[in-house]
Amino acid sequence: MAAIIKDLAQLNAELQEQKDRADTVDFKMVTFSLGGKDYGVDIMNVKEIAKADKFTFVPNAASFVRGVYNLRGDIIPIIDLRLFFHIPQDRKADGLENMLILSIEDRVYGTIVDKIDKVVGINTENIQPPHPIFGDINIKFISGVVEKQGDLYVILDVIRIFSQKKEEEVKPASASIGAAIFGAPAAADAVQPSAAEDAAAVAAFADTNIGFIKESLLALRKFHPTGVNEEWIRKRFADWSGTRSGEELQLKNERDADEYLSSFYSPDAGRFWSDDYASAVKSYLPELSSNNVQVWDIGCGKGYETFSFACILKTRYPDGHIKIWANDNDIMAISQATNMVFDLEDVPEYCKGFMIKGRTGYSFNQAVKDSIVFEYHDVLNDNPLPDLDIILARDIVSFLQPQDQIKVLSGFGEKLKDRGIVFLGRNEVMSDDSYRAVGNELVSAFVRN
Repeated sequence: MAAIIKDLAQLNAELQEQKDRADTVDFKMVTFSLGGKDYGVDIMNVKEIAKADKFTFVPNAASFVRGVYNLRGDIIPIIDLRLFFHIPQDRKADGLENMLILSIEDRVYGTIVDKIDKVVGINTENIQPPHPIFGDINIKFISGVVEKQGDLYVILDVIRIFSQKKEEEVKPASASIGAAIFGAPAAADAVQPSAAEDAAAVAAFADTNIGFIKESLLALRKFHPTGVNEEWIRKRFADWSGTRSGEELQLKNERDADEYLSSFYSPDAGRFWSDDYASAVKSYLPELSSNNVQVWDIGCGKGYETFSFACILKTRYPDGHIKIWANDNDIMAISQATNMVFDLEDVPEYCKGFMIKGRTGYSFNQAVKDSIVFEYHDVLNDNPLPDLDIILARDIVSFLQPQDQIKVLSGFGEKLKDRGIVFLGRNEVMSDDSYRAVGNELVSAFVRN
C-alpha cells in the first residue's frame, strides 16, 4: 500500500510539473491553416496580417510567386505557401487572399494562406521534433510540432524557407505515409527551391522596370533621376505598378511621362499658393538675426509663386526689409510678372491685404512690388547675390543634369547663411549630409546641421 501511495504521489508530482510547464509561455506563434491542417510561425517574424486580391504579375517567376504587392509604398514579393508546398487551394468567392506579412532578416515577404486563426502561446519544452509523417511538407521546413488544447500545430521554419543560402538536398518524405495519415498529396520529389531566391528575382524585376522608367523620364521630360528624387521615384513606382502590369508599366510617350510625374510637383505650381500651403511654408520660416531678409526664388515663372511668398514673408517678418531676387529662364514669363492684374476673387485671403484696386483689376501694392526684383537668369550661370536667408527652388533641381545638380546645390551652401533655410520641391531632398530636413509631407525644407 505504501508503494502504491508513493507511486501515486510521484505521478501527481509529474502531472503537476507538466501542468506548470504547460502554463509557462515562452513562445508565441501566429496560427493559420493550409489545406485543412493547422500551422504556426514565430510571432517575432510576423509583421502584420492583411487581405489583398490584386498582385502585379512577374514574368518568368516560379509558379508559387503570385507577383508583387504594393504595401503602403513598399513593393514586396507575394509567395503562395499552398503552391510552394503543393497543397490544394481554397478558392474564395470574393477573391481576397489572407496574407501573413513576414519580416525575415532585412526583407519583407507576403505569404498567402487559407485562413489566419489566432495567436497561440506555448512552452518550448513541449515542442516535439519534426517527423516524416508530415509528408505534404518537406521536413527541412518544419522546426517542430506541438499540441495545444487538443489541436496539433506544425511550426514552420520561415527562416529556412526564405533563406537565400543553398542547402544540401533532403530526400522527400514517404508518399504513402503522407497520403495515409493526412489524405493529402505527397510531397514533390524535387527539393523545393528557395523562396528568397525567387523573391530576389522579383526585386530585380522591379529594379529593372524602375530603370526603364528612369530612362523614359529623362528622354521624354528631361527629368534626371538622382539622390535628390530617388525615394519619390520608388514610391511612385509602387503606386504605378499597383494599377498596371506587363507592358503597361513602361512609359511609351510624353502623356505617360506626365501622368507618372503628376504626383511629383509641389502644391499650387503655376498659381497662387493656397491658404493651407502658405500656412505650412510660413510655419518653417526661421527666426533671423537681422531685419534684412534676403531671398532667392529660382524658377519663379509668371510670378504667382513669388507674390505668394512675398505676402507670407511680409506677415512673418513685419518689421523686416525684404528683398526677393526672382529668377526664371523663360523670358516671356518673367517679363509679364511685374504687370500682372488679378480678379480679387482669385486672390487667396493672406494676399488680399496687400492688394490695391486699379482700372482693370487688382494688383499688389508698391511695398510688395518694391520687395521683388524679377530677372531673366539661368540658375547654371553665376549670380552675384548677397548671402541669403532663404532659397526657394521648388521642382527645379530634378530637371538639371546630375553634374549641374551638384553644382547648384553646392552653390546653395556657399550662399546660405548659417541660420538660413532651403525650400526644395515637395518630393526633392538635399543629398548633402550637412543639411537636415525640417519639413513635412507638403513642404520639403532643409537647414544646416
